[in-house]
Amino acid sequence: MGQINVKPANGKLGILIVGNGAVATTFMTGVLMARKGLTKPIGSMTQYDKLRIGKGDNKKYLKYSEVVPLASLDDLVFGCWDVYPQNAYQAAVYAEVLKRHDIDPVRDELEQIVPMKAAFDKNYAKRLDGDNVKQCATRWEMVEMLREDIRNFRNQKGCDRVVVLWAASTEIYVPINEQVHYCLCDLENAMKADDREHIAPSMCYAYAALTEGCPFVMGAPNTTVDIPAMWELAEKTGMPIAGKDFKTGQTLVKSGFAPIIGTRCLGLEGWFSTNILGNRDGLVLDVPENFRTKEVSKLSTLETILKADEQPDLYTDYYHKVRINYYPPRNDNKESWDNIDIVGWMGYPMQIKINFLCRDSILAAPVCLDLCLLIDLAARAGRCGTQRFLSFFLKSPMHDYTKGEEAVNHLYRQHTMLKNAIREMGGYEADEEID
Repeated sequence: MGQINVKPANGKLGILIVGNGAVATTFMTGVLMARKGLTKPIGSMTQYDKLRIGKGDNKKYLKYSEVVPLASLDDLVFGCWDVYPQNAYQAAVYAEVLKRHDIDPVRDELEQIVPMKAAFDKNYAKRLDGDNVKQCATRWEMVEMLREDIRNFRNQKGCDRVVVLWAASTEIYVPINEQVHYCLCDLENAMKADDREHIAPSMCYAYAALTEGCPFVMGAPNTTVDIPAMWELAEKTGMPIAGKDFKTGQTLVKSGFAPIIGTRCLGLEGWFSTNILGNRDGLVLDVPENFRTKEVSKLSTLETILKADEQPDLYTDYYHKVRINYYPPRNDNKESWDNIDIVGWMGYPMQIKINFLCRDSILAAPVCLDLCLLIDLAARAGRCGTQRFLSFFLKSPMHDYTKGEEAVNHLYRQHTMLKNAIREMGGYEADEEID
């Protein structure tokens, strides 16, 4: 074993969540219940997954926390922002994801998590009507108010470190603009000039987090930290960033199943994906401009796994379509349907159909936990900028498109990247090849 170059996970780790809806409250409630021994954090890689260390006679399989110093669940402290003023207990009950008997044992702790006023622009999420909102003259003032929130939270809760996690709604699609988004000085000037067209509220949260020395995770498909100006800021502040969009249901299936088709050298004619969803996320995504943001994120997965330039006979001109339908009776119990038209021997057609009746927040909560613990680890390891090893948890992993880099969406390659990074931070050799 080599030298571990990671600072210890001493003291409290604050987790400041943008959004206090279904995903955030399910995440917080699960952590609080798990540390009382009243539930198990099933689905969390940091709590369950093991990785191989060494080879031959020296080979052993260890949990992540046995390889690197991860923050303990006991050391997590939660805070949040939201456009609605209800505390985390009220919001958890309202979300109707968890049953009351799974919320009430930690009611006192949840009631103490009261959302700060959100930095919000209704043009970015027209379906949300909350009044717990900051009054900001400019985007720059929005940033300054958020920075003050972070400082106050850190001081009041006695946190040694803070991670900021976006678990709020999908914003309308913001196309990347080279005049605004490519250089940090241009981004700052646009914020000061109150350029509301090119500066989304999520960018203000990310800017505030990074300048206050907090890693930032983008859990929605928003244009936020996937722009060169934010990469520049992350380098300048020495902070890690990750995004974008939690990989939970359909895209998890896609990133795991597409490699089966590719590895078996079967052809693809088309892949149609549709979802029905009834929670607040579904309501927001019912607006075409917001759905466009999600569509771009979901469509990016297949094209980097089944590539025409590598297998022109198999993957030229397949048809890929993604749909999301708002259906209130289903609430948080999302249902995804995938119809896959594949081609076999001598060009004969076959079909695969996958029906995943999933619970959106139940799948997202452990992803939130893992991203927070691992990006905190990355910060203590001195890793700044885009954390590609966290691609495993994200639908549309960040990559440097300005240099022609392609995102890795192949689930098993992502898992290898994740394990290799943890090995390296633990002082071991990153000894798994990524083919």
